[in-house]
Amino acid sequence: MRQAAMLDIAQSYQRYTRRKVLIIGLLTLLSVLLGVYAINAGSAELTPGQVLMTLLGQLEGRSQVIIWNIRLPRVLAALTAGSGLAVAGCVMQNILRNPLASPFTLGVSQGAAFGAAVAILALGAGSTSSTGADAVLINNPYLVTSFAFLGALAATLVILFLSRYKGVSPEAMVLAGVALGSLFSAGTIILQYFASDVQVAAMVFWTFGDIGRASWRDLGVMAAVTGAGLLYFMANRWNYNALDSGAETAKGLGVSVESIRLAGMFVASLITAALVAFLGIIGFIGLVGPHLMRRVIGGDHRFLIPAAGVMGGLLLLAADTLARTVMKPVVLPVGAVTSFMGAPLFLYLLSRGYSRR
Repeated sequence: MRQAAMLDIAQSYQRYTRRKVLIIGLLTLLSVLLGVYAINAGSAELTPGQVLMTLLGQLEGRSQVIIWNIRLPRVLAALTAGSGLAVAGCVMQNILRNPLASPFTLGVSQGAAFGAAVAILALGAGSTSSTGADAVLINNPYLVTSFAFLGALAATLVILFLSRYKGVSPEAMVLAGVALGSLFSAGTIILQYFASDVQVAAMVFWTFGDIGRASWRDLGVMAAVTGAGLLYFMANRWNYNALDSGAETAKGLGVSVESIRLAGMFVASLITAALVAFLGIIGFIGLVGPHLMRRVIGGDHRFLIPAAGVMGGLLLLAADTLARTVMKPVVLPVGAVTSFMGAPLFLYLLSRGYSRR
């Protein structure tokens, strides 16, 4: 009798894991299909056959330039950045025990925008060109990227300092992030007040999230940082599951709570900083992706972390494809599209009144 009960439990557990793996697999397949569509879609008309032949190296010329230099890196950058932001948001929500935590709500993105504004104003990294389509240029993108990274890192260090040395509770850290975001936004506005028209245009242009900025070299850096962060998070998946039960319970299970929180926040913020520095501000992916998957497959971080990553990549790719095609040949800022998706969910969470777990 007891053996039959154990067998039934084992079979139930196998069904439980198979269902989650199946959902992640379906989302991955959907991402691949959308990626193929995104490579084919755009202002320049290409047939699926031309796309396939070009990817196989059988076709050269115009289609090769469009696909290999523009669309393929763009699609891969969307998948990478979406995955990184969603995974970072997932871990931040666990560490801070707050469903509203995300790279955007913690002020990391605003810190990056402030750093970029400093580079444009103080070091002259923005200029104009004569054509309408490229009226504003970032003439030294790596300088702007470096300062954006430093700005994002500064926001991260302030949050870590408050947590480590001032004893700010995880719940209150989201409020600290909101205040920090307001502070960086105010600093950016002050810089814009003293900037010329060209510099103001360059600052505003940079804050528009744009997946198309990523080159193959940028994509390599983003993929390396995101991949390393994902491996770290997966290595600590059981610790995050323990933290879901509360700090005291986690300590009872042998988890070094403070170390896990600090290291997790640092890695999550590092991923965000690397992505935002290259692509600009892309809000709400880190909030929407984890929440959607938490509702579908639950809070087990063995599955939630990769599922949130796949969903984040899918969402950002869908948003970028929509931004490129809905008013073509005009390309809308992808940050605006993601905000249209994320703001209703944010208001939904606020209207329900998030509860402390």
